[in-house]
Amino acid sequence: MMSKPLVGVQDYEREARWRLPKTALDYYQSGALDEVTLKENKEAMDRWYIRPRFMRDVSKRSLATTLLGHKVAVPFGVAPTAMQRMAHPDGEVATARAAGRIGAPFTLSTISTFSLEEVAMRAPNTLRLFQLYIYKDRELTASLVRRAEAAGFSALVLTVDAPYFGIRRADVRNQFTLPPHLRMANFQSDEAASNHLHTSDGGSGINEYVASLFDPTLTWEDVAWLKSITKLPLVLKGILTREDAILGVEAGAAAIWVSNHGARQVDGVAPTMEALPEVVEAVSDRCEVYVDSGFSQGANIFKALALGANMVFMGRPLLWGLACGGEDGAWSVLDTVRTELESTMALSGCPTVPDITRAMVVRRETRAHL
Repeated sequence: MMSKPLVGVQDYEREARWRLPKTALDYYQSGALDEVTLKENKEAMDRWYIRPRFMRDVSKRSLATTLLGHKVAVPFGVAPTAMQRMAHPDGEVATARAAGRIGAPFTLSTISTFSLEEVAMRAPNTLRLFQLYIYKDRELTASLVRRAEAAGFSALVLTVDAPYFGIRRADVRNQFTLPPHLRMANFQSDEAASNHLHTSDGGSGINEYVASLFDPTLTWEDVAWLKSITKLPLVLKGILTREDAILGVEAGAAAIWVSNHGARQVDGVAPTMEALPEVVEAVSDRCEVYVDSGFSQGANIFKALALGANMVFMGRPLLWGLACGGEDGAWSVLDTVRTELESTMALSGCPTVPDITRAMVVRRETRAHL
């Protein structure tokens, strides 16, 4: 039984903290090293103020928008997070179904505990993206691409910021490994890949898994290779600078996804709310721009949209919802955020998503000098 009503994502996180096993909780919530960027991801959002406009007709409101030409009901979606069955037995299937009920896009992690085919079969009405790492074994990578196409996924999301995984001290202390009853579902025919996460050589099992299988030699030429083997639009996730944003556009990206991997890679990089305007300016409408890392509240999603993001993605909040009630818990988190965003839009004079313009936000320090 829940002691108090859960009315915000923080409430779901509080509830999940005592429901989840310590190793799973630490894996989900931790950031790299001293977790400076983990804290900054949140604090950077508070450095932007909303500039509400009044006396506008907001009696009819719509949160609808598009993602890569697909109609969606809300301008936010589900970011890829690994191994969701550690939070609830229904894992990625539950999250995907919850996203479909809201009308939000869902991104499946390569390192998932349900296979892409299982998610597609059990969440057929959800707009699904497939997050991809490029493995040393290129045929393994190509087979994942073919399977995603066959299963009806609408885009590939290449994570570019992870030639290795960052140092997450909680996982090292816990000697984190995947619980023995779970498997890397997309690699069931590859026992080495599937089972590597069940062992640790004394540190983090997931970091050892990544070091053994991910390809650290990746360059922009590999983006060209990936584009050559698929007809799906390619999203590049993990971009934090104008330089890489421009290279991504030139490489043919359909979207640039501003992300610092939930502050789990390099501690000390910019929070995504600081990197977002730089990337939006560099892209200059040549492709869509998405953002994640630290978002859990509707007003902050409003700010990111005002700064030029086409879509805002959330990861950890969905894990907290899963832990609190499976599909219904994940849906409740999404519905809570939807309600918050709609309220912020209405009370700021923005009945539709296109009404949320750059003029709707101002930097805190700028405001102090006006």
